[in-house]
Amino acid sequence: MTRTVVRQVGLWFPTLAYMLIIFTLSAQSNPLPQLTTRVWDKLLHVTEYAGLGLLWCRTCRGAGLSWPAAILLAVVSTAAFGASDEWHQSFVPGRTADIHDWFADLVGGTLGSGAYAAWTKFAVEPWPTAAAASPDRAGPGRT
Repeated sequence: MTRTVVRQVGLWFPTLAYMLIIFTLSAQSNPLPQLTTRVWDKLLHVTEYAGLGLLWCRTCRGAGLSWPAAILLAVVSTAAFGASDEWHQSFVPGRTADIHDWFADLVGGTLGSGAYAAWTKFAVEPWPTAAAASPDRAGPGRT
């Protein structure tokens, strides 16, 4: 039981903590002014939400979803959070809600979840050889 709880916390905590960081920064009128004056706003959104998409994909995959389902849910979850973040910013003095920012969030979430899938699938879980993939030689976890 304890292992399951620890695993679930380890699976969900990074994603939820990252979302809290985004929310906290969005609640400020001018967060990180040294950075935001030097870097294009849309690039910041893409980068920020690529991290969230990566974490969502990790969480979804760790929860047992298939790769296509994990990627789709990660992109949808990131896009939904981005939309709620833009709405939240409409109430913060000095901030506005912008559909272009949300689109950059969507692009970032897609890139992040795709990057996680590619890294995990190709670097961590390399494709099996033909001999290893045959049904009579399938090892643990291979079907």
